[in-house]
Amino acid sequence: MNSWQVTIEDLGRPLVRTTFVVLDLETSGGAPHLGAHITEIGAVKVRGGEVLGKFQTFINPGTPIPSFITALTGITDEMVSSSPRIAEVFPILLEFLGSEKETVFVAHNAPFDLGFLKAAAKASEFDWPKFTVVDTAKLARKVLSRDEVINCRLGTLAEFFNTSVSPTHRALDDALATVDVLHALIGRVGSLGITNLEELTDFINKKSSVRTRKEIESI
Repeated sequence: MNSWQVTIEDLGRPLVRTTFVVLDLETSGGAPHLGAHITEIGAVKVRGGEVLGKFQTFINPGTPIPSFITALTGITDEMVSSSPRIAEVFPILLEFLGSEKETVFVAHNAPFDLGFLKAAAKASEFDWPKFTVVDTAKLARKVLSRDEVINCRLGTLAEFFNTSVSPTHRALDDALATVDVLHALIGRVGSLGITNLEELTDFINKKSSVRTRKEIESI
């Protein structure tokens, strides 16, 4: 091959051909190390703007759900009492997620969801794949100014982008809302010339952002 020739891999993975799995969890509390557990999983697989599949299940956390969590999510002990434990669900979930070489894991405030999933994987003796991760909350903070949104909570972004599904503190609804937010944010970064996954992850991880650049240009 001549030195000037490049391959698709050299050019990066086009976002339009990237498989994203957008996931949301409901839990019985704020952190696994505080004794909280997953109570519901919702996930949506998308590529090129097309929904390829959906995944939803309740999880029996093995402990009572606090009343304030039930008030927030509507999920009761009765709703999850006959549901599988997380160890039973993990093989099915991992199959839905797919290969770490192909799938990009997406969540709004991804460290929260990943913290619970990694803790549950360890407790259930599963290896958590080393997915490329896109956090839509972090990406939103990069591309949206404070003139546009007062914060980057999922509900705020869903209203701003007029998502087809409103977040409801239920896993699948929130995952579907995050899909629309993801697509809207990809449209924003596309205007900056970002068209492949490598450029997107570099942009997310850089300290600079559209917001700070705008502030600098206004000086």
